[in-house]
Amino acid sequence: MAQACVLQSTLLPAYSPLHKLRNQNFTISFPPLPVSRCRPGIHCSVSAGETTTRSMEEAPEISWGCEIDSLENATSLQNWLSDSGLPPQKMAIDRVDIGERGLVASQNLRKGEKLLFVPPSLVISADSEWTNPEAGEVMKRYDVPDWPLLATYLISEASLQKSSRWFNYISALPRQPYSLLYWTRTELDMYLEASQIRERAIERITNVVGTFEDLRSRIFSKHPHLFPKEVFNDETFKWSFGILFSRLVRLPSMDGRFALVPWADMLNHNCEVETFLDYDKSSKGVVFTTDRPYQPGEQVFISYGNKSNGELLLSYGFVPREGTNPSDSVELALSLRKNDKCYKEKLDALKKHGLSTPQCFPVRITGWPMELMAFAYLVVSPPDMRNNFEEMAKAASNKTSTKNDLKYPEIEEDALQFILDSCETSISKYSRFLKESGSMDLDITSPKQLNRKAFLKQLAVDLSTSERRILYRAQYILRRRLRDIRSGELKALRLFSGLRNFFK
Repeated sequence: MAQACVLQSTLLPAYSPLHKLRNQNFTISFPPLPVSRCRPGIHCSVSAGETTTRSMEEAPEISWGCEIDSLENATSLQNWLSDSGLPPQKMAIDRVDIGERGLVASQNLRKGEKLLFVPPSLVISADSEWTNPEAGEVMKRYDVPDWPLLATYLISEASLQKSSRWFNYISALPRQPYSLLYWTRTELDMYLEASQIRERAIERITNVVGTFEDLRSRIFSKHPHLFPKEVFNDETFKWSFGILFSRLVRLPSMDGRFALVPWADMLNHNCEVETFLDYDKSSKGVVFTTDRPYQPGEQVFISYGNKSNGELLLSYGFVPREGTNPSDSVELALSLRKNDKCYKEKLDALKKHGLSTPQCFPVRITGWPMELMAFAYLVVSPPDMRNNFEEMAKAASNKTSTKNDLKYPEIEEDALQFILDSCETSISKYSRFLKESGSMDLDITSPKQLNRKAFLKQLAVDLSTSERRILYRAQYILRRRLRDIRSGELKALRLFSGLRNFFK
């Protein structure tokens, strides 16, 4: 699985929000293609028998794109792609049960068969030719990195409507990209208060808005005839970044190029599928290889990657049904104790290795990483272990060269109890939200708002339920381990007492 590289920029100073966006690790290694959206109140699934809830947003002031269930625009896209060099396809676009539109097999497909073959001429990348070449020259003169360059390119081409070569493609893109970019701060605070994904959503929104503001002040305002504010504004940038977060793919066999791949982005996600897009040098096209056979009329799937439910909601706007995502995890926040006599020493050790307090770690249904345990050791370690603070902080940052788990038997019980307490604090937040969600005042003034608010709340309920389930499992494991430790200590104490009485 290829990883998205760090964006490079000479456009902005080190404090710029664009640099925060640039340094964010975007894991986009296969086509992170947007899952088709559901109508309000409908639960869709991401694999057979698997129910998914998709977010439904109020439409921003965007004059291009289409409703997600528009087959007319998608059919026009297919016809245009065929006329532009896309080879005959073994899949066709249609309305589907899992999502509202997707690619279905038009004939029997074998396992291991290559599909799509989208030629490079139909792929959008940073090297694509601008319909307005003067605008493209200005952007490249400032050495804008790929992500904001592509976001600006997409808006520029969309605003030109039929004058753009990509008119049919853009017309088939959703007018409302379904991601947390389109949740208001009030909605994030109300519905995702228990989940750490809220903080990541706020950071992403802040970075996108900051990126636009940097581009506006440094480029757009100096060239208003090329970048009019009626077209290039925060709403259109939310739209374009929403498209990129949900569709941009890094093609490792095409020199790691970031690209939008028309037609391929009609594929929906299945948690059990493990096939991704890449450029095939022999056929000179972007392809993927089926990892299972398909019958005619059956929807064909691709994987968006090994992402948690929270990550899928963040970028794509859907939550797989509880227990169906083997890659699911929940971020557990751990913090140093401010009343710790060694608080400053421990904080300095963490900062030295790029960590902070609180620090989040992923917890899966199967357990937690060594880094989380190392952080817990650091939190509970007494002053007489200050010589180990550095080692613990290094292990918590995953910068240690040792392959073995860090072990401190003398404080293991305290560390496990600390993790358990943190889990139970988080569980209580989820439980409180889930209990109150049934009576939550949606504060709506129209049926459209009711559908939106109810749908966002359902997404939050689904995410909270799945994340709490993982924490419950961690709670069970921690309690058993603590019980075993304490029962072992009790046996040792009884044995010692018995020996002492014997010798007496």
